[in-house]
Order: sequence, then C-alpha cells, then structure tokens
Amino acid sequence: MKVFHLAAVAGLLIAGPAFAQPKSAAPKPAPAAPAAPAVPSVLGEWLVEDGTAQVRVVSCADGVWGIISWTKGEPGVDSKNPDPAKQTRSVLGMPILLGMKPSADKPGRFDGEVYNAEEGDNYISHISLSSPDVLRIEGCVLGGWICGGQDWTRVNTPPQKGALTDQAVCSELPR
Repeated sequence: MKVFHLAAVAGLLIAGPAFAQPKSAAPKPAPAAPAAPAVPSVLGEWLVEDGTAQVRVVSCADGVWGIISWTKGEPGVDSKNPDPAKQTRSVLGMPILLGMKPSADKPGRFDGEVYNAEEGDNYISHISLSSPDVLRIEGCVLGGWICGGQDWTRVNTPPQKGALTDQAVCSELPR
C-alpha cells in the first residue's frame, strides 16, 4: 500500500505540469500610464489687467512675441512712438512683447522687451505663468533692477473671423 501511495504522489509530481494552466506566450503588458497633463503655455490670448485690450502671444522662429489683438472701443494710434513713421499706425496688430526667449536661469520664464505705447519706450521684460490662466508680465528699468508688473488673464475664445494665423503674425513682425 505504501508503494502505491508513493507511486501516486510521484506520478502527480511528474504529471502535474501537464494539468497546470497553460502559460501565455508573452507576458501581459502593464497597464498604460495615464497621459501626462498638457504643460501650460504662455502662448495664447491674454486680457490685460485693466481689461482694455487683449494680447495674442505667439511663438516665432526668433522667440515669443505678443501683439495687440483686440481693444475695448476704438483702437488708438501709436502717437508716442519715437519713429514719426509709426506714429499714425493703429495699435491693433502692434507688437508689444518683443523677442522673448526662455530664461537661462529661471525655468518657465521668458526674457525680452516690452513696448509701452503710452510712453513710446521699450523696457526689459519678463513673462511667466503665475497659474495656468494668469500671465505675469514685468517691465523693468535701470538694467532690470526695478520692475513693475501686471497679471493678465487667459481668454479662451476662438480666434475672430479674419484673424491672422500665428505664422502670418510672425511674418508681419519687424526684424
């Protein structure tokens, strides 16, 4: 009887793998990781702090630029521009964020110049996101030692009919 039990156990050990569940040829892939959320961008339409204008920020070959894309009421002209030839141009479509490039030492910040049409002057400038829908813009004097700024709010409206494409905006910029 002992021999029979020993033979039965040995038989199960040898035949066991034949009765086991078949292994699949390839391991099951791990579940896909969720897609990373989109990184907020400084690009887009922004309502200036006092609500009187919108600035469209676009990426061009030589940096990030911003043009006035909308004004509350009738758009004015660039009457304080030091270049007499530009003093009659409309502020609509006028570049005000000029050649902004990613900061070498501050991630998420862009450095360049801002044109202030109310004074007709360019200033050292920095832009960065305070939150996904708030753009902080600073204009600086004295080589960047004294800066003042505004918070602009993202505008999530589709471009108006007839609005320039980003490529067309870039091609219209002064070089």
